[in-house]
Amino acid sequence: MGTTDTTTAVGIDVSKDTLDACLLTPDGATRQRVFANAPAGFAALTAWADRHAAGHPLHVGMEATGPYSLGLATHLHAAGRLVSVVNPTRIRHAGLMRGRGNKTDKADARLIAGYTLRERPPAWTPPPPEVQELQALTRRADELTELAAREKGRLASPALSGAARKSVERTVRWLEREVAKVRAAADAVVAASAKLADDRALLESIPGVGRQTATTLLAELPAVDKLPSAQSAAAYCGLAPREFKSGSSVRKRTRLSKAGNARLRKSLFLPTQTAVRFNPLLARFFARLVDAGKPKMQAIGACMRKLVMICYGVLKNRTPFDPDWVAKNST
Repeated sequence: MGTTDTTTAVGIDVSKDTLDACLLTPDGATRQRVFANAPAGFAALTAWADRHAAGHPLHVGMEATGPYSLGLATHLHAAGRLVSVVNPTRIRHAGLMRGRGNKTDKADARLIAGYTLRERPPAWTPPPPEVQELQALTRRADELTELAAREKGRLASPALSGAARKSVERTVRWLEREVAKVRAAADAVVAASAKLADDRALLESIPGVGRQTATTLLAELPAVDKLPSAQSAAAYCGLAPREFKSGSSVRKRTRLSKAGNARLRKSLFLPTQTAVRFNPLLARFFARLVDAGKPKMQAIGACMRKLVMICYGVLKNRTPFDPDWVAKNST
């Protein structure tokens, strides 16, 4: 990382129009300023941070806020600055642990700066252009699917008049056609990239992982060379187990952390339920958990974690799914 005890940290609270920045210098001084969330504001913020860093290493941290943080993070990376884009859940938990008081943009920026200085989160790098395009398309398809589901729900209302019902039905048909168009565009992006096409074929070799799930994984999961292990891939999805134990008497059920990419967790939920029926590796794992007394939903969560680790494995090893791979490679 290159972060040292002389690092100047900058925490940025990102909103649609503004960037609230808090700079913490190695001597403990704090400076705060607000910039526009626009290219001119990016340049002004970078110059301001460089000036106050006074030659010390600079580490900029911000929460992942989708399109609102992407522009600034891309600008800072292109300018050669160390920038980290952190899951908001991690920042929130850090604030709770430190007795966070006020909830304001300035306070949030100060919290992010402190987190960046203490925790030294990993550097962010922008995905390749084709992955950014794929991510935009898969997210748009999900948004349209959710809109269609809400419209379909309105059809159950007995208060709908005939004309209103026809309007809802037309809207549903349009949304479904648009979803199909967007998914076709995403397929075209994958087909145009030999790397993405090969990766999707590997993922689709896993029983339970269909085309839509594989495409979402390619769009949302960082490249395997950016993840040090299968466990880190599961953690990125918020599927790492979190144990709660205190002393000898307080023990709560282990749960998933959920401090990760919620889109990935959502995309893996239904495929995992298919996989525990048709994927021999997951079927055995699921049965073993249930036989041990685990509630079925807790077992499904553990299988989601196992499934994303299998996805990581086939991509890392460039080998289609083989339920006996571990046994073959341990001899």
